[in-house]
Amino acid sequence: MTLRSVLEGVGSYLPETVATNQDLAARGLDTSDEWIVQRTGIRQRHIAREGETTSSLAIKAAQRALDMACKTPQDIDCVIVATTTPDHLFPATAARVQAGLGISRGFAFDVQAVCSGFVYALAVADNFIKSGQVKTALVIGAETLSRLVDWTDRGTCVLFGDGAGAVVLGGEEGARGILSTHLHADGKHYQSLYVDGGAGSTGTFGHIRMDGKEVFRHAVQHLAGVVDEALAAHGLTKVDWLVPHQANLRIINGIAKKLNLSSEQVVLTIASHANTSAASIPLALDAAVRDGRIQKGQLVLMNAMGGGFTWGAALVRM
Repeated sequence: MTLRSVLEGVGSYLPETVATNQDLAARGLDTSDEWIVQRTGIRQRHIAREGETTSSLAIKAAQRALDMACKTPQDIDCVIVATTTPDHLFPATAARVQAGLGISRGFAFDVQAVCSGFVYALAVADNFIKSGQVKTALVIGAETLSRLVDWTDRGTCVLFGDGAGAVVLGGEEGARGILSTHLHADGKHYQSLYVDGGAGSTGTFGHIRMDGKEVFRHAVQHLAGVVDEALAAHGLTKVDWLVPHQANLRIINGIAKKLNLSSEQVVLTIASHANTSAASIPLALDAAVRDGRIQKGQLVLMNAMGGGFTWGAALVRM
């Protein structure tokens, strides 16, 4: 039998503070609810309040995933946090999450692949489990992107929100679990989506800057390509569910059409969550598992693209 990484539990957390499109317009930003919804599908976003950090969001999401999986902190062999917005330059946010959950064994580290981060982290954890190095892994996507946006730039500030999502992975022999992951990057496009400055070697810290048309063009191309790659790897032509990175409704609809999926087979949280980068897929996954849409045995495709450019997909039998 094949050893696979099975999703034993999911969890999420969103800050209580909500900023609607109307709220942003009322701040004097040159935008409107209609303008934002038409171009992105976003209606609101959650904003971390003062004192809330990436690690604090991650800990709350992780605890809910552990509860669903009926696991204790001492069952966890590794903690992997995908984030663009760590609490500190070092140590890793995962170390803070590990301590906050009371995990006193195993190892912890961060993965930085921006919006593709959760898929990258899932792939890393999956390989640890399949190799036998890890029995149970905690994988988290967590972001406080509101701390990086330029609130005077309507082209970017309306797009992003804060939140965290988590999954508990355990090894199991059989047909269920992660069937495959597919990762890519192309650093030539670094300047199309980046933070101007950045703590570290440049000695400065800045805001998210984006060439929206260029990002959109590459997203359509790469996300469609990695979907084909994932399906072809298993001789498949369809899946039960698409759980995409929640960046732009038009891109998501295009991928769903390519997969010949109805709108009811696509998990959408973009209207209420906005783009939460590495947190967006596990946030959406948790929503669909907890409300009963995604059932055990169903085939789920997750895909994402982010700055770098990075992109990837994971195919999972729940």
